[in-house]
Amino acid sequence: ARIGWLGDLGGHLEMAPGVMALCSDALEVFAGLGCRVDAVLPGFSMPRLWEAWLVLRQWQVAAGPPGVLYQTEKGRCTLKPEAIWEIEQGLSLSAQAVYDASLIRSRWYAHAARLFQTYDALALPAAQVWPFAVEQRWPHIIAGRAMDTYHRWMEVVIPVSLAGLPALSVPVGFGANGLPMGMQLAGPVGSDAAVLAMGQAWHDATDWPGKRPPLL
Repeated sequence: ARIGWLGDLGGHLEMAPGVMALCSDALEVFAGLGCRVDAVLPGFSMPRLWEAWLVLRQWQVAAGPPGVLYQTEKGRCTLKPEAIWEIEQGLSLSAQAVYDASLIRSRWYAHAARLFQTYDALALPAAQVWPFAVEQRWPHIIAGRAMDTYHRWMEVVIPVSLAGLPALSVPVGFGANGLPMGMQLAGPVGSDAAVLAMGQAWHDATDWPGKRPPLL
């Protein structure tokens, strides 16, 4: 199998210390299983992809159940400030803005399909930060960079989810802080079985859950 390592998307994403190193070690295991692993740049404007995702998310949230709650004072009291901000952003969108975002998504979908002419799977970290305390609303800073929205710290999931690619997250171990991290493996549209098979091969080779089972 040929794996394209997208990593931090060519330096676009901020990553908490230790995340990239742990994923790089995992890629060495894949190489040991016979996979060819190459670092690859996305070759697409990641800021434009982020903006398209943000617009489409705000549009969907405003048009969905949260938007219905927002319409009444009683309903608004049940929404957290971040949700209210998201809804109000969505309500201010024009049809042209939604169309433009959809066009960018379609272009990324076609670009990702071309990447899969070379690679059987694309890999990225599953998260940009280590698990954080439940009392923390969301990570405001990663590696010294302030997050400008409450979901910017999850940006690493956008390239896969916006294109609707089959994907799974495999465990890659634990950092120096003892906290777990994972890595996304995504394949071309329709390759669900192949992605699952790759995940099974990874599990057979590492058995991370067996090495440190959850205390539940």
